[in-house]
Parts: sequence; C-alpha cells; structure tokens
Amino acid sequence: MGLWDKLMGEFVDVIAWTDDSNDTMVYRFERHGNEIKYGAKLTVRESQTAIFVNEGEVADVLGPGLYVLETKNLPVLSTLQSWSHGFQSPFKAEVYFFNTKQFTNLKWGTRNPVMIRDSEFGGVRLRAFGTYSIRIDDARKFMQEIMGTDGHFTVDEISDQLRNLIVTRFSSVVASANIPVLDMAANYEQLGQFVTQKIAPEFAAYGLKLTSILVENISLPTEVEDAFDKRASMGVLGNLDKYLQYQTAQGVGSGSSNSALDMGMGLAVANKMSEVLNRPSAPTPPPLPDANWHVAIGQETKGPYSLQQLQQMAQSGQLNTVTLVWQTGMENWQEAGKVAALNGVFASQPPPPIPPSAPPQGTE
Repeated sequence: MGLWDKLMGEFVDVIAWTDDSNDTMVYRFERHGNEIKYGAKLTVRESQTAIFVNEGEVADVLGPGLYVLETKNLPVLSTLQSWSHGFQSPFKAEVYFFNTKQFTNLKWGTRNPVMIRDSEFGGVRLRAFGTYSIRIDDARKFMQEIMGTDGHFTVDEISDQLRNLIVTRFSSVVASANIPVLDMAANYEQLGQFVTQKIAPEFAAYGLKLTSILVENISLPTEVEDAFDKRASMGVLGNLDKYLQYQTAQGVGSGSSNSALDMGMGLAVANKMSEVLNRPSAPTPPPLPDANWHVAIGQETKGPYSLQQLQQMAQSGQLNTVTLVWQTGMENWQEAGKVAALNGVFASQPPPPIPPSAPPQGTE
C-alpha cells in the first residue's frame, strides 16, 4: 500500500464494535466531540442493532449490514441535519450498539418461602431457584425504558431488577395456577415453560425478550417431604406381611438378648396383621325384591305376589309352611317355612287345630 493510500485511509471514518466481553448489552461508540464524517462506513454485525441519536432524539435504527452514512441512506438523520441540498460537512451524532444475542445462565431464586394452597397438603411453603435467559428485542424501547444515556450498559445493571420481577411473578403465578406440589417437583420443564409464558409480557415492556426460565429445584417443607417419603416407601414395600417378616428376621439377627422374645412377638404381630390385611371380605348379597314371589298351588304356578299378599294368603289358609315358593335369585323351589325372608308371613298365622286324641288301648 502506497503512502497516498495510507493517508487517504486516515480520512475514511469507520464505525464498528466488536465485543470481547460476555455481559455488555449496550456500547456507545466514542468519537471526539461525537463528530462523524459524512460518508463514513458503519458496520453492524449479526446479533447487533445500531441506533443514531441526534440532539437527544433517536434518528435511525439500523440492523445488521454495511452502511455508508450519506444523505440517501439516512433519510431521517438527513432531515434533522438539513442535508436536503447535499451539505456534506461532518455531523455530530451518538451511535449506540445493542447486543441482541442471548444472555444466558442468569440466576434467580426466592429469598423467602412462597405460600401456596395445595389440594392435598393444604397451605404449603416452598422455595425455588433456577436460571433464565434474555435478549434485547426492541432496542428503541430498551433505550427509553432502561438504558437511557449509559455508554456501557452491562447485564449486572439490570439483573437484580429482572430477578426480583421473576420472583414476584413466579410467586403469584404458581399460587394461582393450582398445580399440586408433587406435580411441580416432578415436572420442572413444564413448570418453567408455563411460568415463562406468564412472565414474558413483563419483560416485553422493557424491550427485552424472556427466552426461557429454567426451574432447577423446588424445595418442599420438611413435613411435606416426610409425607412424600412415607408414601413412596409404602409403595415400595408392597406386601406388608413379607415386610414384617423381614423386619422380624433382621431383629433376630441383630443379636439382642431378648431375641427369642422379639422373634415370637414379631411373628405374632406379623401373622395377625397379615390375617387382617389379607382376609377376603365376604360379599354381601343384594336384597331380594319384595314383589316377585311365586307360589306352587297344586301343579300350577301362581304369582307374582308381594309379602303382604303372601301374609293374607297364609291367614286364609291358601299358604302354609310346606307350600313351595320361588323368587328371582333362588336356585330351586323351597318350602315357605324354610325361607328366612318369609318368617314374618307366618308370625301371625293361627296355630293349626289340635288333632283329636286317640281312644285308650284296650277299651271298646
């Protein structure tokens, strides 16, 4: 490169920003007196957005690309600088570069327990913590709402505010979601997605996009964890009889002085509990209907009759204890006097007449 090319290169104004940090969100390009040459080249890289500010007013917002700062390329700034007639002197403006990449692994967590109402355990206090990720989605809004004129804005300057916002909204969202505590502890991913959808509009008001919230842990109260452990233990035990026998055998093998007594008591308790738990419950037969009794009179089947009708038949002598009866649910015909359900039918029946006494033997 010749001397002339080198000297000419000194007059070419290049505006660009490369970030070697991991936490810079906004950087203001520094120029002495904020003076930028007409025809300067502006490079906006991927994951960047540039904003021109002229006399405190946003003039242009530029996305990724290479720009030559001339009248035809900056219509808004041209109007503000009175370049309508091709005036090509240097102009004063501030250039802010916004880093639009994702900022990940930002921490959040509840300082104090969150009180929620659980359908199974009642009022429960829980703690939660995890990470979240954000990115600048609307550079103009972010400048107006958060950054202002800060020439080097980092994540640390807003992380506390965002963390407090997440914790506050997380508490209210979880408390109103009616999600069982045990389901929260078992579905961190789904819970994080649900909370992200609910809180994202709050970040959008700052010009930020909440890309994700990760729930790493939900700490339950000690009493709830104990109840959960007991429930899980009962499910693992399965057969209580075998478990008690195993515990008894373990006690016998411990070498205690009262091992024989412990073994006897343990086996007795195990057998008793096994008998109670494994005893099949006797099925209760359904009650027989009242109005479907059939009566065998001679070789004919009469009915169906109700119990009241059977009682009237017994009083009139049409039905007695040896009369065959049948009802739905009975296997065969039975004598009425042997059917327990008909005991009340013959309760008021008068006794049969006393047979005449036989004459004494040896008399004429």
